[in-house]
Amino acid sequence: MAADELNVRCPNCGRPVTRSPRTPAPFFPFCSERCKLLDLGKWFRGEHRIEEPLRDTPAEGAPPGDEPD
Repeated sequence: MAADELNVRCPNCGRPVTRSPRTPAPFFPFCSERCKLLDLGKWFRGEHRIEEPLRDTPAEGAPPGDEPD
């Protein structure tokens, strides 16, 4: 494996997916357009969601006193 290769498993079906400059993966991290669209459908139906509420945090590098109240 070259240093610039990234090997992962498709989050939908588990097939291996490799991305590198020599072998671009157009649907990365998914193995195919079908798996990409199946995952998108799960988001639309609410099967995937972020359960934890968002928290206000001060922006990195913000000067003191600029934090939200």
